[in-house]
Amino acid sequence: MTASQAAQAEEGDWLVGNPTGSQLASALWIGSVGLLILGLQPVLLGALYTEGHVTGDELALVATAEMIAIGIGSAIVAMLLPARNMRWKSAALLVLLALANFWTAYAGSPNGLIGARILAGVAEGGLVAVATELIARSRPAERIGGYFVTLQTLAQCALALILALYAVPAAGSAGGFIVLGIVCLLSLVVAWIVPDDYADLPKEEQFGNVATVPAITALLSIFCYFMFFGAVWAFLEPIGAQFGIDGRTVGLMVSASLAAQVIGAMTATVFEARIDYRFAITIIGIVAAISSVLLASGPGLSVFWAVALVMGFILLFIVPYQIRM
Repeated sequence: MTASQAAQAEEGDWLVGNPTGSQLASALWIGSVGLLILGLQPVLLGALYTEGHVTGDELALVATAEMIAIGIGSAIVAMLLPARNMRWKSAALLVLLALANFWTAYAGSPNGLIGARILAGVAEGGLVAVATELIARSRPAERIGGYFVTLQTLAQCALALILALYAVPAAGSAGGFIVLGIVCLLSLVVAWIVPDDYADLPKEEQFGNVATVPAITALLSIFCYFMFFGAVWAFLEPIGAQFGIDGRTVGLMVSASLAAQVIGAMTATVFEARIDYRFAITIIGIVAAISSVLLASGPGLSVFWAVALVMGFILLFIVPYQIRM
């Protein structure tokens, strides 16, 4: 294959633009930093609860406020701002997220925590958009999206293990959020590798076929599924404590569950084409409901472990079927 043919083949992977492999990898990492909190909520929010910084109701408000802010931040960067100066935007969002994490570490009241996590959520959503906007410009979006999901989950898994075994036992929830802030600052090096300007998408590629009943129904079902998972995930440590399971053990469960997510994603790539998406989504919904019932039934340690692993597995196993839907 000649150099020109190779260039044409590479260009064929993109609807517009032609980022290098390192530029794509850097954008995916920036987005992964924005989603680290999703895998670390049981460890960090659980520590806040255990240390008495928040009540159960306040914990729910903190988690919910951050999730909503992530959506708002992502929408602002993806829909309202042009895809220009992405390096500067990535760097600014990383610094903003680092400051929000440091604020969280030293917040002295529940209202301060909520404010810090709202600020963090807006920055996190913006970082996610840095990755998703580049993915949207690729032809094999499902494949590159799979790389993105795998990268973020592996990062969450590794960091959850570090926090559960070292940072949180040594320095409490504050230590965990400080580690998150340091990760953001270290990622500034990667921000300067992101493509500076993303090529504009054709108009028909941006929001076509979104405002239809099937599309809205599909999006609502996905929203409900992740709302369920987020509700259980954020309260995993308090639930464990209710049944005599210490925070360190729950932290290990979180790390193992994140590893199970990667296995679930890999398994889905093998079976995705062989299973009807309606059947898969229905079965996974039933499994999720059974898992929540088991968590509410006073499970022992082994059952709690099993439920955490199953929930991790189905979380990413379902994603290819949701994309097809």
